[in-house]
Amino acid sequence: MAAALLAGQAHASGDESAPPKPNCPKGQVWDTKTGKCVLQTSKATSDADRTDYAYRLAKDGRYEEALSLLDTLQNPNTAKALNYRGYATRKLGRTDEGISYYLKSVALDPNYAQVREYLGEAYVIKGRVDLAQEQLVKIKALCSITCEEYEDLAEAIAAAPQA
Repeated sequence: MAAALLAGQAHASGDESAPPKPNCPKGQVWDTKTGKCVLQTSKATSDADRTDYAYRLAKDGRYEEALSLLDTLQNPNTAKALNYRGYATRKLGRTDEGISYYLKSVALDPNYAQVREYLGEAYVIKGRVDLAQEQLVKIKALCSITCEEYEDLAEAIAAAPQA
């Protein structure tokens, strides 16, 4: 029971399992089962591994590779996969497309703080600080003002040009 509560708190705060440390060559993905890089076309690699590694790629600035890896998912319509697709597309400058993925992710999991942070950041880019503020209020309800998602979005809002 305690483990389930902790897992729920981790999810609400967006504290996802850290992306895998190994940096696989292009066209490969980290497979936790084998503990090594494998071809991303390998059917043995789970969607969870693919999704987590796609996020790692995106955080490393390898956005196109992240999107290509997300294209290999058997079930691409999960909150995490849609969030990470939104993140990569937004970072490529396709903010409206990123927002569409974030909104799909929120619809699947309204308690996913990380997607709300990224959605808010996209709204800041679009000059919609009002909508970003709405996400900040929702993040506060999920994980308080001390969680990373709240702090990061609050910082983005504070840095936004004032209209």
